[in-house]
Amino acid sequence: QVQLVESGGGLAQAGDSLRLSCAASGGTFTNYVIGWFRQAPGNEREFVAGVTWDSGSTRYANSVKGRFTISRYNAKNTVYLQMNSLKPEDTAVFYCAAKRQYRLESVPGWYDYWGQGTQVTVSS
Repeated sequence: QVQLVESGGGLAQAGDSLRLSCAASGGTFTNYVIGWFRQAPGNEREFVAGVTWDSGSTRYANSVKGRFTISRYNAKNTVYLQMNSLKPEDTAVFYCAAKRQYRLESVPGWYDYWGQGTQVTVSS
């Protein structure tokens, strides 16, 4: 059973960049899809970006297209979320999630494993 360890959140100003990391512990991401989600106070958890580990196929929410990039680093068994041109509305707790599947979905309930979350706060 894979465990997910996130890092990289913090405080940023509008226009800044941050990079989040999601590392697999206790297993590898082979045959998994990995998604990044976020949840702001009072809001539902929403899909941000996802990647199919084996093929590298990616998917993004419209709100982050052109600003965020999801990537994977096989040797470190880690998925990254590079966030550029941050906006105050990006403020949320960011979670990575994984499922042993080839189909990449944007619904939180699809995923079996979740990290603990990392806070991203963007000030104007």
